[in-house]
Amino acid sequence: MKLDIVATWLLVGLMVGGMTGFLIKPGGYGVIADLLLGLAGSLVGIAIFNALAMSSEAGWLVMALVAFAGAASMLVGQRWWHTHG
Repeated sequence: MKLDIVATWLLVGLMVGGMTGFLIKPGGYGVIADLLLGLAGSLVGIAIFNALAMSSEAGWLVMALVAFAGAASMLVGQRWWHTHG
């Protein structure tokens, strides 16, 4: 994995986690947990993208969108689970 791809998923995961902590207050465990869930979700998104034999050469924009989708999915799932679980 290239350094720019790793930097992209780290940055996107932290940004999504941070924005979630500020935009969606109820149902969370705090800013640190949101940041960690954002990082984990973006990593899972990138891992799934690579496991499906998609090319990591797709570029940083595609990787950013995949990382965003993974991070957002993880955080929305956590909020849903916390309020309905």
